[in-house]
Amino acid sequence: MYAHNIYVFLFDGFSDWEIAYLTPELYKSDKANVYTFTVDGMAITSGGGLKISPHVSIEQINSQEVSMLVLPGGTVWEEKKPTGIDHLLEEIHVNGKTIAAICGATTFMAEKGYLDDIKHTSNALPYLKQFAPAYKGSRNYVSDLAVTDRNIITANGVAPIEFAREVFKKVALISEEGIEQWYQLFKNGVWSD
Repeated sequence: MYAHNIYVFLFDGFSDWEIAYLTPELYKSDKANVYTFTVDGMAITSGGGLKISPHVSIEQINSQEVSMLVLPGGTVWEEKKPTGIDHLLEEIHVNGKTIAAICGATTFMAEKGYLDDIKHTSNALPYLKQFAPAYKGSRNYVSDLAVTDRNIITANGVAPIEFAREVFKKVALISEEGIEQWYQLFKNGVWSD
């Protein structure tokens, strides 16, 4: 059975709550191998104060082996601090692999031109325009909580559950019915058999 290699980028101040629904389900599945990474392989502190040691550094990643790259939000994107992932992101995109970005990470994607020709979302269209001056994709902006188009998943920062659902669909983590059942449980507190 093929397992997707999903790499989650971590950095000081990343919004840990935005991937809090995503990573546990992926981690416990035999359909996904989850790897966290930082630019230098050193421990970081999340926006929620969690000290986390990554699995690998960016130099240890073979882009050919990446199925999906997950970019959580955080102020680093809006402040345009160097992230050190430009080259890896471009390789993954060129290889047709999935990139999943939520909240502030969508501004990075927009600034780099990845959202210009696909349907996408973010925290709001004015937000994207403010933090990504080179952005040219406003005609493709969709006011939804999460959007998947081709191999790019984008989500509003208030939509970690919708973000997770889109990732689960992309990797076929479980059946469509199972994903919807999971979604209803965590979004609405409703469990159905």
